[in-house]
Amino acid sequence: MLRIIDARTGEPVVAAPVRRGLTRVEAHASGYGTGTLRVLLVADLVVRVLELGGTSVLPVLTGEREQAELRAAATTLGVRPFEDARDLSGGFGEAQAVHVAAEDGAETAAGEGVWVPVAAVRPDARAGAAPEPAALRLALLSHHHRAPAMLDPAALDKAATTLARWRRAVAGWARSPSRPVPDDLRGQLRTAWEDDLDLPAVLRVLRSVEEAGPRLPDGARFETYAYADRLVGLELTRDVGAPA
Repeated sequence: MLRIIDARTGEPVVAAPVRRGLTRVEAHASGYGTGTLRVLLVADLVVRVLELGGTSVLPVLTGEREQAELRAAATTLGVRPFEDARDLSGGFGEAQAVHVAAEDGAETAAGEGVWVPVAAVRPDARAGAAPEPAALRLALLSHHHRAPAMLDPAALDKAATTLARWRRAVAGWARSPSRPVPDDLRGQLRTAWEDDLDLPAVLRVLRSVEEAGPRLPDGARFETYAYADRLVGLELTRDVGAPA
């Protein structure tokens, strides 16, 4: 069950205590830049974690400026579609709400529900600097959402290199007989992403799997990466079946 730090109280709370009720995840994002994209990315992560836990989710985008451009960039970044809040004035009888916003807005927000703060991106530029969108996504995931994300060329290059290496490794592991995700690794992944969306901890688990050596069968490594990719959304299995 996802526990998140509420920006207004600084205390951890259960994001969606009513598991069988519809949860509205609302991204408050206006304008277009990597900082705004990060808000949408964090909202996408909230949606994915809740769905992995069996909660029904209604993703909603609230904002007034440059929405078409923002939505297009978010799709390229692997963020799944959000409904337009202007089209949902009546709502769908949601049992609870999780709001995701830039930290300066989240900390002073009014209204019901949990507010998730998203720290700034430095430099906050228009998207497109990364070699590919998934590398930008990985670079952003490497920082906790409450910590500023540094996106200098070195960080983007490191993310691109890591992504390419992981995809090659996953394609190689896929040639071995499948093995289930080990219970301890599944537990480590879920504990990390349910603990205030600790994506850096999720990535550390993936690095430990990469470096595990022969004690972990390749088939289990493949299934672990495929399972984690349901959250991280990096298309880690993209090169499976491609020529070596």
